[in-house]
Amino acid sequence: MLLALPLPARAQQPKKIPRIGYLSSSDPAREAARSEAIRLALRERGYIEGQNIATEYRYSEGKSGRLPELAAELVRLKVDIILIAGGTGPVRAAKNATKTIPIVMTGGGVDPVEAGLVEGLAHPGGNVTGITNLTRMLGGKRLEILKEAVTKVTRVAVLYDPAIPGTVLDMKEVLPVAARALRLTLQPWEIRAADDIDKIFAAMGKQRPDGLYVSGGGLMNRNQKRIVGFAIKSRLPAIYSFRDWAETGGLMSYGADQAESYRRVAYFVDRILKGTPPSELPVEQPMRFELVVNLKTAKQIGVKIDPNLLARANKVIR
Repeated sequence: MLLALPLPARAQQPKKIPRIGYLSSSDPAREAARSEAIRLALRERGYIEGQNIATEYRYSEGKSGRLPELAAELVRLKVDIILIAGGTGPVRAAKNATKTIPIVMTGGGVDPVEAGLVEGLAHPGGNVTGITNLTRMLGGKRLEILKEAVTKVTRVAVLYDPAIPGTVLDMKEVLPVAARALRLTLQPWEIRAADDIDKIFAAMGKQRPDGLYVSGGGLMNRNQKRIVGFAIKSRLPAIYSFRDWAETGGLMSYGADQAESYRRVAYFVDRILKGTPPSELPVEQPMRFELVVNLKTAKQIGVKIDPNLLARANKVIR
C-alpha cells in the first residue's frame, strides 16, 4: 500500500502556468487600455489571468535607460514569452537580453526589418515576431485627410520626436512628398523632452500654422492631453495616429485598428505557447485602418468637417 502512494501524488502535481512578460516604455496608467485589451483578447482564446496564465508587468515610465534592466529581470524570471508595448527601444532591449525566449511586438510603428529586429516580415528568423503598424507609411494619408477635412489648411506644423528613427524618416522623406502634392507647407518642430513642449507651443504661434500633425511615440503619448489641449486652445485642426487621441479630444485620428491588432497579439501568444517557434510566424501588418472624427472638438474650434469625409469615418464622436 505504501508503494502505491507516490503514483497519485505525482498525478496531483500542479500543471505549470505559462508566464507572460509585458515590457512597456510607458507607465501603468498610460498602458492600461492596451494591456487590458490584450488580456481580454487572450481570454477569448481561453487564457484566463490567474488561472492558466500569469503576467509580469514591467514599465520604464519613459526612462529608456531602464529598459535593459527590466528586460533582464523578465529573463531571470524565466517567462515563456515577452510582449513588447512600444517601438524599437523595448524590442531591442529584450532581444539583447535573450536569444531564446520568444518576443512578440504588439504594434510599434517602426519597420522591424529596417531596424534590424527581424530578418524579414515573412521569415523573421530569430526570436522576434508579432505586429508592426508601420505608422510612418500612413503619414501622407493623414496629411491628405487633414486637407480634405479642412480645405483651408495650407501651413501644417509637425510635432515629432527626433529620437525615433521612424518619425525622422517620416519628416524627411514621407511627409514632404505628400505635402508638395497637396500644396501644403510643413513647419517641423522637434520635441526632445516634456520640458520642450510649452516653449515650442509659444514659438509655434509666431509662425501661424493653420493645421497640426502629431507623430507617434512614447514622449507624445505621455503628453497627449497637453498637446490636444494646445491644439484646441489654438483652434488648430489636428490629426493624430490613433483613436485614443480623438477620444481624448483630438479632432481626428487615422491609424491601424488597434482592437484588431490586439486580437492578433493573442493569436501569436497562443501559437507560441502551443509550440510554434517565433521564427516561423510571419510578422503581420494591419489589415484594417480606422478614421475617427471628433465633432465636439470641431464645433469647439470652429471648423466644419467635409461631409464626404464624415461619411467615410469609422467612428464619429458627437
